Amino acid sequence: MQMIQEGGRAARRRAEARMRPRRSPATPLLVVLWAGVAGVVALWWQGTTAVTATADWLTGAGRITGLLAGYSTAVVIALMARVPALERRVGSDRVARWHAMAGRYTVFLVLAHFLLILGGYAVEAGTGLVEQTVTVVLEYPDMIEATIGTVLLLVIGGVSAAAVRRRLRYETWYYLHLLTYAAVYLAFWHQLSTGSEFAAVPAAQTAWYALYGTVTALVLWYRVLAPVRLNLRHRLRVESTVQEAPGVTSVIIRGERLDRLDAQAGQFFRWRFLARELRWTSNPYSLSAPPASGLLRITVKEAGDHSAALAGLSPGTRVWAEGPYGALTAARRQRGRGTKVLLIAGGAGITPLRALFETIPAGPGDLTLLYRARSQEDLALWGELQAIARTRKARLLYAVNGPDGERPEISAESLSRVLPDIERHDVYLCGPPGLAEESYAALREAGVPARRIHHESFEL
Repeated sequence: MQMIQEGGRAARRRAEARMRPRRSPATPLLVVLWAGVAGVVALWWQGTTAVTATADWLTGAGRITGLLAGYSTAVVIALMARVPALERRVGSDRVARWHAMAGRYTVFLVLAHFLLILGGYAVEAGTGLVEQTVTVVLEYPDMIEATIGTVLLLVIGGVSAAAVRRRLRYETWYYLHLLTYAAVYLAFWHQLSTGSEFAAVPAAQTAWYALYGTVTALVLWYRVLAPVRLNLRHRLRVESTVQEAPGVTSVIIRGERLDRLDAQAGQFFRWRFLARELRWTSNPYSLSAPPASGLLRITVKEAGDHSAALAGLSPGTRVWAEGPYGALTAARRQRGRGTKVLLIAGGAGITPLRALFETIPAGPGDLTLLYRARSQEDLALWGELQAIARTRKARLLYAVNGPDGERPEISAESLSRVLPDIERHDVYLCGPPGLAEESYAALREAGVPARRIHHESFEL
């Protein structure tokens, strides 16, 4: 039986939705976000008088879509801020998906606001849409800046569409994406100068300033000041590189006072290596070993120009890091009598699980690692895993393709055969989406509760 294969982003999203626990630590945050939506709708409703004519319907719809676009824009920026508490509790992968989803809604709302409000004004004035657009842009306060910001947002939304993004270099997409900040700044002021709701309710204007001020503070602190502080304090440099397997390289990084990083096994950093061909790109790579003796280590599988270039890094190369991020840590383990731990890794997903394999609390015989790879040669870090297994009296298993390329099945039956008490295990999954979905389905069929299955995807 072949492993389940994914059919694109939509299939991955459906798989991830099935794999989310029913009780999520993100629930309180979602309640707050939806309360904000309710507040925006209430503000609009309070300022909406009797709606009778076509112009009233159009401008009313334009006002509510504009208010919602302004609110969702603030949410999008907040989700870009990389707030550690949010990323550790909810998970960086989930926060990234929320950001992408909120971004799509924002683009649609902005476009709807633009068309509806101009259509309403044109009907009311008895003019054409083009003529009304020129009038609004040139004569209304702050509208030239807002128009530029709107165009930037639509361009950013366009290049972020899956079909377009796949054709762009990551660096191009990344730096275009940063123009979001300029777009939001340019579009912000017209919300207050032309929005009737804010003119009629001064408290709403104060709340809007507070919302955007808070978001700006989060971005400045976590995207600018915190990384500067981290790198000035720890002064990271490449110590050496080691080839672990065909196309797999470990980069060992030396720094000062690394014990103050508060990095945990299972987490990752965003790394920028200040070498000529790498300095303009920041990529997420997991720690493949717990921090020790002033050293950090990442292990990267070659999957593009950036990851391939890491093997050629020279000792002494300066490193700029941001983090730590991620929620795939021992803290997610469910506490309970007799709870054991199973780690299931596939491909490059071994890196965070190798660090967990060494450090996650578990007694002798209570810890198992299952490593899925194409061949035995692709079992990166295998010697280290064997040494850890011997030291901790843990079980180390692998599943590789047969000589004819046939893939071994991961099923409820096969997992239960290896671990008869599998329902008593906390399970950590990290690997390609197909492996994660197949393993999750098998675990649930084998009786493992959803709350005991922990997964973090790095397909951001």
